[in-house]
Amino acid sequence: MAAKALQERYTKLKKTLERHRHLYYVLDAPEIADSAYDELEEELRRLEEEHPELKVPDSPTGRVGGAPQKEFVKVRHSVAQWSFNDAFTPEDMHAFDARVKRMLGTNDVAYTCELKIDGLKVVLTYEEGKLVTAATRGDGVVGEDVTHNVRTIASVPLALPHPVTLVVEGEVWMSEQALERVNAERAKAGEPLFANPRNAAAGSMRQLDPKVAAARGLDVFIYDVAQTSEALHTQAEELEYLKKLGFKVNTHYKLFDSMDGVISYWNKWQTKNKSQGYWIDGVVVKVNSLAQQTALGYTGKAPRFAIAFKFPAEQVTTVVEDIVLQVGRTGVLTPVAHLRPVLVAGSVVSRATLHNEDEIKRLDVRVGDTVILQKAGDVIPDIVRVLTELRSGKEKPYRWPIHVPECGGDGSIERIPGQAAWRCIAKDSFAQLRRKFRHFASKGALNIEGMGPSTVDALLEKNLVQHFDDFFTLTEGDLLALEGFAEVSAKKLLESIQKVATHVPLARLIAGLSIPQVGEETAILLARQFKTLDDIAKATAEDLQKISGIGDVVAREIVAWFALIQNKELLGRLKKLVRIENPEFITGLDVSNLPLAGKTFVLTGTMDSMSRDEAKSKIRALGGDVSSSVSKKTSYVVAGAEAGSKLDKAQELGVEVLGEDAFLALLTRG
Repeated sequence: MAAKALQERYTKLKKTLERHRHLYYVLDAPEIADSAYDELEEELRRLEEEHPELKVPDSPTGRVGGAPQKEFVKVRHSVAQWSFNDAFTPEDMHAFDARVKRMLGTNDVAYTCELKIDGLKVVLTYEEGKLVTAATRGDGVVGEDVTHNVRTIASVPLALPHPVTLVVEGEVWMSEQALERVNAERAKAGEPLFANPRNAAAGSMRQLDPKVAAARGLDVFIYDVAQTSEALHTQAEELEYLKKLGFKVNTHYKLFDSMDGVISYWNKWQTKNKSQGYWIDGVVVKVNSLAQQTALGYTGKAPRFAIAFKFPAEQVTTVVEDIVLQVGRTGVLTPVAHLRPVLVAGSVVSRATLHNEDEIKRLDVRVGDTVILQKAGDVIPDIVRVLTELRSGKEKPYRWPIHVPECGGDGSIERIPGQAAWRCIAKDSFAQLRRKFRHFASKGALNIEGMGPSTVDALLEKNLVQHFDDFFTLTEGDLLALEGFAEVSAKKLLESIQKVATHVPLARLIAGLSIPQVGEETAILLARQFKTLDDIAKATAEDLQKISGIGDVVAREIVAWFALIQNKELLGRLKKLVRIENPEFITGLDVSNLPLAGKTFVLTGTMDSMSRDEAKSKIRALGGDVSSSVSKKTSYVVAGAEAGSKLDKAQELGVEVLGEDAFLALLTRG
């Protein structure tokens, strides 16, 4: 075939394939069978192999291929990437509407409503109509280059019908059908399953090998033009413009001239959000006029012209099969409902906390009851309500015990004065000791590598450790007496113990001592305020209460613990065996000048960009404090994916809530 004929055939094949790709993946209106499409693509591939000079960068055959990436490259966004503030009730939306109209000085405001797809945000940059970069949102300023993976998504055009230069934003997602297939393959290969489509989509975008992403069956919806030279006037125009350029746009968007219409749309999709095959977690509401959007502008973390109207937390029904008490490391008793296993928010749940005796009475929950279970992010979800109308009469009320065998001694328990919680009277029950010693060695405290729960239990059962300092006097012979330990493993654990002994941060030691009311956050506050362990031991309740975040109850517990002779002796022995350092205390540091000084954060849910420990470290490095509970003194609640009851508390108290994107932006500004 002559060169000119080859070129013409190649060009026509490419154009035909692009047309049918768009019909199939974007418009869901195929005109030819899959087998016919495959034959055309195979012919194109053969031409490229036999005549490499014909191949162009945006060839349909280039969607999957190439060597795996060595690492993710950072990309600085040409347009800042913002996150949305959240609304959860019609009242929130009416307040948003009133705020928008007040700032604009007019009641003439229309809103576009778009489904909020639960996936991973992606930013696509086209130059002269060609896809050049696809990046994750990252911290809003810098993202990661995932072009190699986005090119494998069939609904993403590699070339546009016009040579325009623009930046668009969208959401990468995985269908529930695709998730089932991927998880079936992973189960067969003995790999862990993805919990839900969102996690699967995010995990797929984090692959260095594009062939892995290509096999996952990802899809995308494009919803915003972030930068273009075209004259567009409304959000609705933007969506129509995106469709004309060949992007896949979710077709369920609507334009409303009143907030009542917006709320009606939200109510409708609450009942329909399971019918689309992809996850929807709310509705994105935007002021339609781009001129009004510009006039409204942005706060420090989000646009004033848009808001995410979130759906309520997912609820399911199940049956309470038993109620048992768990003994915590400080002796506090927590009732836990054992449930008939049920799938909720992407994971199977068989436990739910009942918090305390008062909560059981409030709910009137009984063994055998059918209950409504809600999971909004907590590891152990909540029982919201008992369906008393389904009772058969055989349900058994839970009787709060007088004695609990795990409490040791006579098993007596007592209610903590002024609180709803109960605790063991005996302070040395094996259940408590086991939890305390496990905690002391755990990652959240001294972090002794290799000292897992089973090893701690075995050491306690053999009476090889009776006090925390005994960990640091263990010998190889002691460990060889334990089942499963050989010479190599014994030496390895001893090396871990000695490594820890040479560098024990004061905050971690305090957190590991199981002082009542003192967790990781309070331990850091103490280490920041006092230079040494002796300084803390000498502090009075009045001294402690001067520290923001430490109240009267906590202060009294700390003073009482350090006053006990057995604890003084324990600390004396520890100081001889380990080197205690305090990097939190820096002489002369004016913390008040740090960007987050005086701000208290509470974290809930999970974030894609960092672990909770990393988030805490970043907050503290900028002068902020982290608390485990929400109060009126809380500055921000950082709500990641599947945020839990702390989010509800924040909304109840009017505490500002930051999504992951807004939190990252705050850290960046800091």
